[in-house]
Amino acid sequence: MKMRLFVLLIVICSFSSIIYGFTLEEDQAAVAHKYIGGGTIGLFLVAMPLFLYHESKGKNMKDYMLTKENIDKMQENERKKTENQ
Repeated sequence: MKMRLFVLLIVICSFSSIIYGFTLEEDQAAVAHKYIGGGTIGLFLVAMPLFLYHESKGKNMKDYMLTKENIDKMQENERKKTENQ
């Protein structure tokens, strides 16, 4: 729960930084670009990897890979669905 709130805080701060960067005047373009870039980095290099790590912890990656066993399971499930209809 703490990690979820931490990621949410980073996302909110990043979006706030991007919005603030877009609201700055044209004469402060260099500063605006720094806020927009910082917000983007916060989203894609900090928040997204933390979120993916937190959500995938404890899950078996073989369940999500396209292996021969999983293809056979999917085909068997499709056959069962068509037979039941």
